[in-house]
Formats: sequence, C-alpha cells, structure tokens
Amino acid sequence: MNDASESGRGLATRWPETIVAAVLFALALLVIADSLRVGHGWASDGPRAGYFPFYIGLGLALTSGALLIGQLRRWRRDQRVFVGRTEAAGVWAVLWPMGIYVALIAPLGIYLASIVLIAYFMRRHGRFAWWMTALVAVAVPVVLFLVFERWFTVPLPKGPIERWLGF
Repeated sequence: MNDASESGRGLATRWPETIVAAVLFALALLVIADSLRVGHGWASDGPRAGYFPFYIGLGLALTSGALLIGQLRRWRRDQRVFVGRTEAAGVWAVLWPMGIYVALIAPLGIYLASIVLIAYFMRRHGRFAWWMTALVAVAVPVVLFLVFERWFTVPLPKGPIERWLGF
C-alpha cells in the first residue's frame, strides 16, 4: 500500500509523530544539559537549581525517545492518516490570515490589525452583511481598547491611527 500522503488521502501520522518526538527529545536534552551546567545534585541547603528540571528532562527524554524509536520501528506498517486534505485546508484557511495578522500588528498596531482580521473572517467565513461586519470589526477593538488601555492600563501595541489620535 502506498504512503498515505502519496495516495492523496492526506498526511501520514508517521511524520508528525516522528517530528514531535524528535523535537521533544532535543528539548529534553537541552534541559538535561542546562541542569548539569547549573548543578543537578543535592546541596547542604537543599536541591540545586537543576535538580527538578534534570529529572523532568530525563523523564521527557525517556518518553520521547521511546515514542521516536517505536514510530521508527513501525514506519512502513503505519498507514494511519494524521490529517486529510479537507481538514488541512480548514487549518490553512485559519493559519495564513493569523500569520498576516501577527505580521500587521507591528506596523499597524493591534487595534487596526484586529479590525482587518475580524472583518476578513466575518466576510470570508461567516458571510455576514457589510454593515454587520463593519459594526463588529470596529466595536470589538474599541471595547478591547477601553478594557485594556483605560480600565486595566495595560498598553498594547499602537499603530499610526492611535498615534494620530494621541494615544
């Protein structure tokens, strides 16, 4: 039987499982190495800074290593599909606008970028009327501005419109 990703059914489970296990194993090695650097033993006044992280890293390394080895051993037999094309398309339809949103926060500020994101999703995926889209897309960032900036006094990233308005 062909690989699930080659047969058109979607992405085979073996790839995400192998990649996640390998990344977790690498992170575990990093935690272990840093714990060894700062000291992972027991001092006269109690555990050293790396004591608990060392054992957590060790447990993570053993678990992720076992998962990685198990996945590699059943590589050819594992024909399960992790995500089909339809599901992947749904994830992609949300992922790329979110990436653009994050990229727009620095030049436009969080409020204007949020207006653009909310309007896009309401029109593209919700198929709301223009008047409703405009109302919600502007009202939500205004409420967030009042809550965060005025009530909690937590400054969020500003853009040219906020600077022009004096905020």
